[in-house]
Amino acid sequence: MDPTRSVVLLTVREALHNLSSSEDGGHILSTLGALKRYLRGAENPALPREQEEFARMHYSAVLRCLVGRLSPGWLGLLPDGQLEDLWASFFLEGPADQAFLVLMESIEGAAGPSFRLMKAAQLLARFLSTGRMAAVMEGQCRPLAEPAFPLLQETLLTKVVGLPDHLGNRLQQENLEAFLPQNYFPLLGEETMRALQAVVDSLRGGWDCSVSFLSRVLGKACVHGRQKEILGVLVPRLTTLSEGSCLWQRVCWRLVESVPDRAMEALLTGLVEVATGPEVLSRLLGNLVVTSKKARFVLTRKILFLQHRYSTPTLQSLLGYLAMDSQRRPLLLQVLRELLQTWGSSSTVRHTSLPQQRYVSAALLISLAHLGEAELRDSRDELLASLMAGVKNRLDSSLPAVRRLGMIVAEAASARIHPEGPRLRFQYEEDELSRELLALAAPLPTADSPAEAEASPGAAPAAAETPDGGSADGGVPQARPEGSGSDLDRLALWSLLLPSDDELVPYDMSGDQELKSGKAPAYVRDCMEALTSSEDWERWEAALRAVEGLILRSPAAAREVSVELAKVLLHLEEKTSVVGFERLRQRALVAVAVTDPAPVAEYLTSQFYAVNFSLRQRMDVLDVLTLAAQELSRPGRLPKAPQCGSLSPGSQPSSTPAPAWRAVVEERIRSKTRRFSQSSARRGPDARPNEFNLVAGCFFFPLLRHFDRPLVTFDLLGEDQLVLGRLVHTLGALMYLAVNTAVAVAMGKALLEFVWTLRFHGDAYVRRGLLSAVSSVLLSVPAERLLADLPDELLEARPWLADVAEQDPDEDCRLLAVRALLLLEKLRDALVPPAPP
Repeated sequence: MDPTRSVVLLTVREALHNLSSSEDGGHILSTLGALKRYLRGAENPALPREQEEFARMHYSAVLRCLVGRLSPGWLGLLPDGQLEDLWASFFLEGPADQAFLVLMESIEGAAGPSFRLMKAAQLLARFLSTGRMAAVMEGQCRPLAEPAFPLLQETLLTKVVGLPDHLGNRLQQENLEAFLPQNYFPLLGEETMRALQAVVDSLRGGWDCSVSFLSRVLGKACVHGRQKEILGVLVPRLTTLSEGSCLWQRVCWRLVESVPDRAMEALLTGLVEVATGPEVLSRLLGNLVVTSKKARFVLTRKILFLQHRYSTPTLQSLLGYLAMDSQRRPLLLQVLRELLQTWGSSSTVRHTSLPQQRYVSAALLISLAHLGEAELRDSRDELLASLMAGVKNRLDSSLPAVRRLGMIVAEAASARIHPEGPRLRFQYEEDELSRELLALAAPLPTADSPAEAEASPGAAPAAAETPDGGSADGGVPQARPEGSGSDLDRLALWSLLLPSDDELVPYDMSGDQELKSGKAPAYVRDCMEALTSSEDWERWEAALRAVEGLILRSPAAAREVSVELAKVLLHLEEKTSVVGFERLRQRALVAVAVTDPAPVAEYLTSQFYAVNFSLRQRMDVLDVLTLAAQELSRPGRLPKAPQCGSLSPGSQPSSTPAPAWRAVVEERIRSKTRRFSQSSARRGPDARPNEFNLVAGCFFFPLLRHFDRPLVTFDLLGEDQLVLGRLVHTLGALMYLAVNTAVAVAMGKALLEFVWTLRFHGDAYVRRGLLSAVSSVLLSVPAERLLADLPDELLEARPWLADVAEQDPDEDCRLLAVRALLLLEKLRDALVPPAPP
């Protein structure tokens, strides 16, 4: 046997025997002093070979013996804590990895709360605070004389990253602050930076090092969900160090490259969020996206297409990173093609939430801003084809937000893809979203032009004066004509005498009205004649403005021609630029429908499925039916007085209105009458029957008659989904307005069957209407009748509503489903009494 090994072996055996059996404090002190010679940094150190032999073969056994002897009585063998300090020095001055593993082993092996457990935990906290964790990781980075055991490294990795979980499970309520995740992982980041600094120093000194263990620690911490804590410490430090050092950049690249594939996604997503710009990402990642398939999938597919939680600056950093290097720019062009295809896909428009669509739109515009005209010119035809297909799919959507998003992106993208061609122009209101998206699409400056920078400050007004009083035109002062001084004096005098423009008060013309020769018709039939056959446009406009007031003032006359008048108004086209034409026509139609509900509703519902009608006219029919039903179901409804807009513009009141003498007399009587109870004098609104009760079926059931029969120009179940959505919302509104009516149960049953047929429709606007219709049924039909007549429908609706509330991509659909489920719960609680405790 090697003499060195035998000497160390005998010394350790004798020391372990003395530590295990002796109760003499002085003897124990001398034994520990003899063993401490084998630790690095001792006062009288042993030979280097003996120190290496002790650290390699006997150090862990000595530590386990020290932990086993730990007790209050054993530490009290020497006064003033001498034995405890000496005991702790063995853990803090020896090989860090073995000391760390023995401490973790002793903590996990403790049977329960005890003195030994708390002392080991406190020593571990001291171990972390003195920077020994950096020594643990640094030891794994240096080349070892013997090959390391993979199981040992895996155990060390698990203990290092999982320390907060292990200590939390063992200490529970007595856990220390240093072991909390929010405190430990920033500390782990600091220790990792120290280990990286040691690696860089070794490389500069010519020593080989490996960062694979640090990469595994970093990846495993990110997999545990601690990206912000550890990367928040690492990234700012690495950003500063790698800014002017190629060696630090190489170390950063190798650090990220060596992360295992299973942890690459967690690391990259956290790194993209913490990095403050594309330059930082480029220095930290290098060309990792080109060399690693996993990194390419995460950076160019998963972050952009499968998630939408990242902010706009994060997208700008990521896409700017792809654009910064010539090897990565082809990936940016490929990303742009895939973004356009995804953005324009009909499946995306139907089944993707609005926030994710905005996210993809922002990524698309940022990619366009980073690409140059030459790169876009080579793929112009393909990009334009994808863009036009996407614009069509988005403009066909029933949701205004989706259509508006398509308009904004189409305008900005077409201007970048084909700048010299005709641009797309849409009409939409500007807001913060539109301004943000248009700003993202602005081309980024490629290089600073000194010539332009010099030319811009030099642009001066053409007529600027020189310092000596001469004009800039040639530098020659203009000669002053003789005799001009007196003229200027006269002008100055007149300017003082005459009032200035600021002193002139404008004349109030707000009450002026335009004089028109046309006279408003006085009868409903005259209005019909003027609207159908009159060539006098002023008379036509006057008839349009007066028809609503005439209908309300003469309901009997309006009932005689109600259907013919509704037909005229439904087919009426704007022949002049009448302000509020659509509003005037709609109010007149609503007045006709309210005056003579049954015949007009029968006519309008029959025309909804007619052939020669535009989509706008069909939606007008639905709007008129809804507004008329709302007016008919209003309690205490009184006939409307003709409004000002119903009169002809030229009509003026002949005199001031007569005083309301009856109200004056009643007020005098009331003031002089003594009453013992004021409540008896109060009179509530007159009770009137619900006029919608008699005609609810006429409004509702004809709309359900032919919804599944496609026509030549009208297909509700096909591409006319916008009208289908309006139809569903109208049926829900009619159901809600039919509360407490005799036909409400039949309407609810028919509406639930209609909803069940379309419950899996792909358009979000239609699904919103279906869910609103379900809530309308639950609110309008009495609870007893629901359970008596519609039990099967309610049982089938419940799991469907639960599925929509959990999985529907549209946020509004999920909210509506939750509200419907709450109504079902209230219905059950109202009818089924709770069980007694």
